[in-house]
Formats: sequence, C-alpha cells, structure tokens
Amino acid sequence: MRMIIVGGGQAGRSLARVLLERRHEVCLIEKDRARCAALAEDLNAAVFPGDGTNVAVLERAGARNAGCLMAVTGVDQDNLVAAQLAQGHFGTQKVIARVNDPRNAETFRALGIQDIVSSTEIVVQLIEQEADTAHMHLIASLHQGKGEILSMTLPFDTAWEGQALKDVAFPKGTLVISLIRGGELTIPNGSTVLRAGDELVAVAEERSREALRGVLGETR
Repeated sequence: MRMIIVGGGQAGRSLARVLLERRHEVCLIEKDRARCAALAEDLNAAVFPGDGTNVAVLERAGARNAGCLMAVTGVDQDNLVAAQLAQGHFGTQKVIARVNDPRNAETFRALGIQDIVSSTEIVVQLIEQEADTAHMHLIASLHQGKGEILSMTLPFDTAWEGQALKDVAFPKGTLVISLIRGGELTIPNGSTVLRAGDELVAVAEERSREALRGVLGETR
C-alpha cells in the first residue's frame, strides 16, 4: 500500500522505518532540501522536496492513489491543511494528522479530521515497539485509541504450527488482515495454515491487546 508521510522530522522518519518494515510503499514529503538528502540516503523510500500543503506536491507524491496520508510536521496548521487536502481534494482512503498542541485537537475534529495523534502518543508508540518483549508491535491507533493495528510474529515453538487460522481463538472484534512469511505478504482466510515465524497483522480493540498477545504467544 502506498503511504505518504508529510514531514521528515524524527516522527516522520520513525514512521517511515516502521512502514517500510511492513512492506509498504513509502513516500516522504519534506520542505528542507538538506533533510531530504539525508532521508533519501537513510531510507528506501521516495523523498519529495516541497511543501505538503501544496496540491501539486501532493499530486507528485501520488496522493490520489495513496492508501493513507500521515501529516506529522511540527506545525499544526501545516498538518491540518495537508490532511484536509488529502481528504477533500484527493479522496485519500485514510488520513491521520499529528497535533503538537493538544488545544488544537477539537479544531481538527471540527474541521473533519477525526484521526489525530499527539506528540506524546507517537513517543509512547515508539517506546512500546522497542520494549515489547513478546514481539507484538503497535503499528497505529484508530478512533482516538479505541482500536489498534497490531503485528505479532509467531514464536518458533508456537502452539499454532500447522493449524488453520479459523481454529485460533482470537479475542472478540479481532480481524487478521495480512500475513507475512518469508518476505511475502498474503491476505489470509480461515483455511490459511500457520507456521512458526509468520507475522500476523490484525485490527483489534485496544482492550484486547493483552488477550491477543496471550493467544498468539501460546507455545507447545
């Protein structure tokens, strides 16, 4: 899936790394040309120098065909405009905006941008990704944290080796949306047979995270 990130600072760079690890096509938009050069050197992503609030720049980055646009600059006004353009002008499927000043959150929502994250939430997510010893990673929060997109790698001694996906007792409200095996991504169904080392990506309720970790972490 094509992912567009507006803002090549620490948040944008970290998001890009996570999305590239998940085999997404990443396009970064950054105003500062020196930073663009550093990003191009560091990441296997398309880097577009320019202003993410400019329609022509968003067009060049492929906003019309993007599955998601994330505006994560350090300037709330820029994030709001980029998100509004993606949502209203380009019809981007999913739009997420960073709010640096929590006082602006209601303004974003009033103007139609419902999926917002604060700087604090981004930092917490990055810490969780590093500290999660059970190999579960938080990819994104949904609907103000009520839902999450999570990934987890089945352990080498998984209890689900050779079992069909439909036989896994997932917590209520959990949907597995992709499976990565040997670097290849597939869309699984109930008859998909699981193997140790499989990386499952699922959408789940926030309160189901520990239950999901317990199920997928079961060993023989």
